[in-house]
Amino acid sequence: MEQALRRAPWVVVRRDATRPGVVPVGVRGTTRNERHPGLIRSEDVVETRSPAELLDRIDRLPDVPAAAALHCAVDVLNPAGVDWGPGGSTGFSLASGVTVVTPDSDLDLVIRLQRLPQPAELGRWYDGLSRLPARVDCQLDLPVGGLALAELVGPSEHVLLRTATGPRLVTRSELR
Repeated sequence: MEQALRRAPWVVVRRDATRPGVVPVGVRGTTRNERHPGLIRSEDVVETRSPAELLDRIDRLPDVPAAAALHCAVDVLNPAGVDWGPGGSTGFSLASGVTVVTPDSDLDLVIRLQRLPQPAELGRWYDGLSRLPARVDCQLDLPVGGLALAELVGPSEHVLLRTATGPRLVTRSELR
């Protein structure tokens, strides 16, 4: 973990219940099995960057499918007027300046919303993102928790809601 922090002194915020003044974080190693959960005091946070704040740095990415997909995602999501941006390896690369995105990386996107859009709007986003040059994993962050866009447009009435207290299986009607 110390080596990962020396290489890139950045952490990502995790979804977890903590006491006030403490932020749950993850330290990103060079591989998936080198990721470490941790906690940091709020007053020790020096700088933050939201996914949306990373969009003006797209040109700093290497020439990989996830970067091309991020360029195309602008055309899909900007017209919706939502707060969105990259997460995962693409977001980490843009925030930290340390390239961890690879030719095999998918594109993780985060859309922050106050309420769930209508199913037709979700379907338009999903259709547009599914045509991009890299696999896209899109999460909707709502005040109640996080939801995968792919699950929301799927046939099941139940979806997995990721909350600070753990995942919960909920019905779509509970989200409205």
